Amino acid sequence: MRRSIWLAILLAVGLWGQPASAQGLLQGILSNVGQLLTGQPQGVIVRTTLGPAGLQAACRQNGCTVVGNLDGGLNQLFLVRPTQQGLIPQLLAFVLRLVTGILDAEVDQVLNIPPNPTNQTLANMPPPGLWDSAPVNYYGANAWDGYVNQPAAQIIHLSKAQTTFNVGGAGIVADIDTGVDPNHPVLKGVLLKGYDFTRNQPGGSEMNDISLSNPPACGTCPAAFVNQHTAAMVDQHTAAMVDGNAYAAFGHGTMVAGVIHLVAPTAQILPLKAFHSDGTGNLSDIIRAIYYAVHNNANVINMSFDLSQNSTELVNAINYASNQNLILVASSGNDGQQEIVYPAGLRNVMGVASTNNQDQRSSFSNYGNQVVWVAAPGEAIVTTYPFATYAAGWGTSFSSPMVAGTASLLLNLQPQENQTQAAWAVSHAKWISFNMGNGRLDVYLSLLSSNPVQGLLPLD
Repeated sequence: MRRSIWLAILLAVGLWGQPASAQGLLQGILSNVGQLLTGQPQGVIVRTTLGPAGLQAACRQNGCTVVGNLDGGLNQLFLVRPTQQGLIPQLLAFVLRLVTGILDAEVDQVLNIPPNPTNQTLANMPPPGLWDSAPVNYYGANAWDGYVNQPAAQIIHLSKAQTTFNVGGAGIVADIDTGVDPNHPVLKGVLLKGYDFTRNQPGGSEMNDISLSNPPACGTCPAAFVNQHTAAMVDQHTAAMVDGNAYAAFGHGTMVAGVIHLVAPTAQILPLKAFHSDGTGNLSDIIRAIYYAVHNNANVINMSFDLSQNSTELVNAINYASNQNLILVASSGNDGQQEIVYPAGLRNVMGVASTNNQDQRSSFSNYGNQVVWVAAPGEAIVTTYPFATYAAGWGTSFSSPMVAGTASLLLNLQPQENQTQAAWAVSHAKWISFNMGNGRLDVYLSLLSSNPVQGLLPLD
């Protein structure tokens, strides 16, 4: 431990007055010393031509060990971790970049799913649709009328698009999130098994994050606020059990999956759990999930999260997926600022902002044409929630899956649709203001641009 601290001090002295890149390393080292004295250091993401055995040999000489492969068997990208307590990841990454056969090394980031905005007056009152539990048959499953016929669906002309073009979604939509409740009656018919990267085990369920001896059955439960920001139709006992920081994002993945299903009810959903119930996740797990989606035949990836700092290997993973003809969609963030976040700000990702039911930018939504390709409703969105019930959510997290679902509908019309073609179709939106990309999503116009002949035919 003492040796590592002295090494950091000596490196700081050696880098003093050096170029900005070196000073950036210095800043990263000094900012993490306190953290690493008290907890396990972050890993380092390494791209190499050495293969697993060669990288392990290099690690033995440089104080690290190989945790695992990140690129799904391509054997070029790995996560390594310091073996010496107190060894600073920034220093390890710096040293590994000097090793022959290692092409790049970057420190693994810890990020958070943005919480739903808590300062919205609208969020203090559940929307009327959350009380509308009248059963509706929605593509073979019983669902609430307040979910199927909510204002957001009407605003984006969802039913008109589905009916006119006779589409319900095609292919597989992967959702990188907190996982999904696999037993939700609305979702279970379209859910694939998925994978849990937080536990390294098959199955993308988020129900493993809680302990329930007797899962609640909610018939006429009142709306209760859970996770300090989501209005859900659960009993008060359940609300208390999933409240607090440890469950700040519990249910998020099930909610996002519900929006995907609302727009593309016949598409399969691949739940990829890369975030814990508190909303934290590692960049390495997100990268693993992207490669996993590609290698498990996904057609669309939804990413309802954002990073403020870009990552070389995130860009590489996104480029790999795009080159394999996957369509990529991400939320633009909930900071209410004109700022660039990632992956929404990458050139081959459709970044999605949030609007209210009056086609105005949500006050919490990020904006700016560098990060927003299109906007979609993101306030009081009624969607599925664990325990076979429903919730209302606010945030760009629930705008993004509307676009991901639209991409799946486009695949019904053009099975070989790629990122460029899908983005062009989605750009046929209702213009609302500057700095909001191409405007607010209109599913009908998007499909019409892809198949204008069918869109102009009279309905039977």
